[in-house]
Amino acid sequence: MERVYLGIDVGSVSTNGALLADDGAVIADTYIRTRGQPIPAIQETLRGMAGALPADATVWGVGCTGSARQLASLIVGADIVKNEITAHAIAACHILPGVQTVLEIGGQDSKLIILRDGAVVDFAMNTVCAAGTGSFLDQQAFRLGIPIEQFGSYALRSGHPCRIAGRCTVFAESDMIHRQQLGHTPEDIIAGLCEALVRNYLNNVARGKEIRPPVIFQGGVAANDGIRSAFERSLGMPITVPHNYAVMGAIGAALLAQFNAGRNGTGTKFHGFRAADVRFRSSSRDCGGCSNACEIIEISQDGKIIACWGDKCGKYQL
Repeated sequence: MERVYLGIDVGSVSTNGALLADDGAVIADTYIRTRGQPIPAIQETLRGMAGALPADATVWGVGCTGSARQLASLIVGADIVKNEITAHAIAACHILPGVQTVLEIGGQDSKLIILRDGAVVDFAMNTVCAAGTGSFLDQQAFRLGIPIEQFGSYALRSGHPCRIAGRCTVFAESDMIHRQQLGHTPEDIIAGLCEALVRNYLNNVARGKEIRPPVIFQGGVAANDGIRSAFERSLGMPITVPHNYAVMGAIGAALLAQFNAGRNGTGTKFHGFRAADVRFRSSSRDCGGCSNACEIIEISQDGKIIACWGDKCGKYQL
């Protein structure tokens, strides 16, 4: 019987899953849009993973990460729950041994992870402004009428990238509109946008950090060859984009589940793929029990409350 490990990464823009073999090879992965509904997205991910499970395989461990990792853990029955920094660092070391810098740009945030000798020694995140993230690029692709999948190829065809302000999404969009009105080509505008986003990342997220090679670039934005090329020019070093760049968080969660299974040997808490068809519902309410006025999140299964969180005092924790 083959042992496999499941990792789930639930973010604001995408929900990703990865199924790993005992030797660390990726058996299957899935990337879907969360669309503001994490519970259906998690269940759809489970269905995708169930369909990819080899006939003679059994899930020996499950790990969850991402901004909705606690919710995902409740639904699937995770054995280990870790933050995105840990998951992305573990995956990067697995894919590129000796990696010293991880550039990660997702749908709503950007991260920089500094590793030395396989350990995280520093990190930084940009969660205040969406400039340079996947959601901003999606918006500009829609406005320009160009599929986001073609952004990279447009940027690489540019002969003279425009100088675009990238510190703020509002200024960047205003600058792009102005360049269009002046008659600049879409290729030059998109290339200028890529360079602006890289400047924003290096000046804000990577500010004061020592970036050393090998460097790996992961997250959904790593699909954009224009961004990768701009990073290489700015840093003066090659950038590795892994094959599974978009689901590295899920791969890291699966690797953590494998490590956890080998360490404790107590079996998995995994609810099974049947959790994809269970009726879960989330709701929120305000607690007026004290001056904290906490907003309580309740998760119910088939009408029965099975978990609560959001309180500061522990009153509602089951």
